[in-house]
Amino acid sequence: MLQEIDAEGVDAIWCLGDTVGYGPRPNECCDAVRSRSSYSLVGNHDLVVLGELTVSDFNDDAADAAIWTRGALTPQSRAFLEPLKPAGEAAGVDLFHASARDPVWEYVLTEDAARGTFDLSDAALILVGHSHVALALSEKGDRISGGVAPAGSEIELEGRWLLNPGSVGQPRDGDPRAAWLLLDFDRRFAAFRRVAYSIERTQAEMGERGLPEPLAARLARGE
Repeated sequence: MLQEIDAEGVDAIWCLGDTVGYGPRPNECCDAVRSRSSYSLVGNHDLVVLGELTVSDFNDDAADAAIWTRGALTPQSRAFLEPLKPAGEAAGVDLFHASARDPVWEYVLTEDAARGTFDLSDAALILVGHSHVALALSEKGDRISGGVAPAGSEIELEGRWLLNPGSVGQPRDGDPRAAWLLLDFDRRFAAFRRVAYSIERTQAEMGERGLPEPLAARLARGE
C-alpha cells in the first residue's frame, strides 16, 4: 500500500488509528506509521493493548489478539502509541477514530451516527475509521446520502462529506484488499483505492504466532 501511495507523490499520510490489535506484526506496523504518517490517531484496539481500556469490552478472539499484542509490543512501539489521541484536525479536516460523539467506540454505520458527527463538527470534510468499511456520506440540508464506497469510487469534495477510507489490515466490506483513500485538495476530489497483498502469508504468520484462527480466516472474505 505504501508503494502505491508513494507512486501518487502525496504530501502527507494520515492514520486514523488501530495501528495494532489483530495482525502478526504490531511493531513493524508501529514503525511504518511512525516513520511515514504526519498525523496519527489512537484507536480502541491500540488503547486496549496499552492497558487504557479493558479487554472485557472485546469479543473473545479480539481480546486474545489484544493480549498477545500487548506482550509482543516493544517499548518503542508503546512510546509511539501512548501520546496519540482519538480525535484531531489536520489541514482543516476533522479526524476521528470512531465518531465525533464518541471518538473511541461509536461506529458510523447508521444515519443517526452520521448525523451526530456532522452536527458536532464544523468542518466541510470529516474522516472516520473504526468500522473497517469504506464509506462516502454527504450532508445536504437535513438529508444525508451515500453509503459504501467500492474500489475506484471518486467524489467531488463540494459541500460537506464524511468519509471512511476503509481498513488496511482487516476490511469488512466484502473486498479483502487493503483499503486507503487519496485526497486531492487542489482538484477537490477523493478517490477510494484498494491494494492486493499476500493474504495467505499474513494468515500463515498469524497461525505461527497463535492468533485466533477466525481472525485469520476472515481476511480472505473481507469481513
